[in-house]
Amino acid sequence: MKGWALGLIGAVCMAASASANAPTTSLRPVARGEVHPGVIIRVSPRVIGVAPSVKNPDKSIVYRSLRPRMRPSGLEDRAVERILDDVRGSVCGDPSILGTHVGEVADKVDGCGISDAVRVTSVAGIGLTSAALIDCPTAKSLRLWVERGLKPTIGRRGGGADKLRIFASYSCRTRNSKKGARISEHGKGRAVDIGAVILRDGSEVTVKSDWGRGRKGRMLRDLHEAACGPFGTVLGPKSDRYHRNHFHFDTARYRSGTYCK
Repeated sequence: MKGWALGLIGAVCMAASASANAPTTSLRPVARGEVHPGVIIRVSPRVIGVAPSVKNPDKSIVYRSLRPRMRPSGLEDRAVERILDDVRGSVCGDPSILGTHVGEVADKVDGCGISDAVRVTSVAGIGLTSAALIDCPTAKSLRLWVERGLKPTIGRRGGGADKLRIFASYSCRTRNSKKGARISEHGKGRAVDIGAVILRDGSEVTVKSDWGRGRKGRMLRDLHEAACGPFGTVLGPKSDRYHRNHFHFDTARYRSGTYCK
């Protein structure tokens, strides 16, 4: 009995000694796609990169990790925002801008189109006589003008502002439809043309009939000036013969600031 116990103890000690002397194996996980220094990354027949520890004389070969790219910052927030917009009937992440999300608007003419368009039907409680197909920066500029310019200027006259008479929004054409001219901001979804303000009592303040005439004319002048800031370009009857009956607002930006005429 004693001999058997001593033998068992000896076997255990030998096993422990062998285990202690054996090479250890790391249990730490290795990231997928890890590249050893100096290894050339090749997707036959084209080399797409090389490990960063190797000096690569070919400047055209750029090292690229094989790990999957991280999601762009804010992607999930924008997705949630889009879902909430659909539920509320609003667009551009702004509850005061009502309409529908359209997405990309492509056109055969080079320079025309909208990468992420919306069709706006109401801004800050003011309806549009026809839905404006524009991008979100333009929709937000329109909302800012309505809140800071339109509503204070019209005040309670005729019961207050009710709708904007929209003459144009997205349209793939050149500036003033002149042959050979540059693509208009309308062709990029960055512009809206407004011909009149419709009041709640049914009366209107129109650019064509009221510009430069009495109290309505002064209101239109104030509306024109209030757009200088929220928009990059503001054109009215004093600019040229093409704008005698409407205001043109667009979100083009210039180094010198807003262009108002």
